[in-house]
Amino acid sequence: MEEIQRISVHQAHQMQSAQQARLVDTRDIQAFTLAHAVGAFHLTNQSIAEFMNSVEFDDPILVMCYHGISSVGVAQYLLNQGFEQVFSVDGGFEAWQRQQLPIEGQE
Repeated sequence: MEEIQRISVHQAHQMQSAQQARLVDTRDIQAFTLAHAVGAFHLTNQSIAEFMNSVEFDDPILVMCYHGISSVGVAQYLLNQGFEQVFSVDGGFEAWQRQQLPIEGQE
């Protein structure tokens, strides 16, 4: 089993801003609707097929959750599905928001 690579919210933002990676948010629908990183895809059991059909398996994928803990499991799942570069965002959305990185939603 491959070791999941962890990256900081700043590294994730840089990769996403440079359009070098796709950011997915695995939090529940209420939290995601309220606020999420700009451009994040809401990855759920219902949207996983849509996501997998919309990206290339060699595209870097950034996985964000609440605090950077459950994103490791999701990142491992995506690696197991054949994605080649998957990163867990350390600190999750909480750290993203704390660092005042761009968010959108109903806030």
